[in-house]
Amino acid sequence: MYKQLDCHDAAELLKNHNVVLADVRDSESYQNEHIPNAIHLSMSKLQDFCLQSDKTSPVLVYCHHGISSQSAAQHLVDQGFQDVYSLTGGYELWKKHYSSTKD
Repeated sequence: MYKQLDCHDAAELLKNHNVVLADVRDSESYQNEHIPNAIHLSMSKLQDFCLQSDKTSPVLVYCHHGISSQSAAQHLVDQGFQDVYSLTGGYELWKKHYSSTKD
């Protein structure tokens, strides 16, 4: 089962661990702005990600508002990922608390 994290807990996780940060929003949204060091994980890239990634590494998934990321997080758990998180409130809530960049 994946875990839900609020913005503050997610920031702590990102600061203290080697976490894969996955943005599951559309390409345009990702290109416009995203959390620093996030990879864009579109649905078309999801299967390759599952096949090629270390399933023991923590993964934090986020979307616009925290709804779609829950489905993506559950899919990762179903594929054998052991430490998966979904960002509650998504990117929209994150950017209210933290500055955004384009990387």
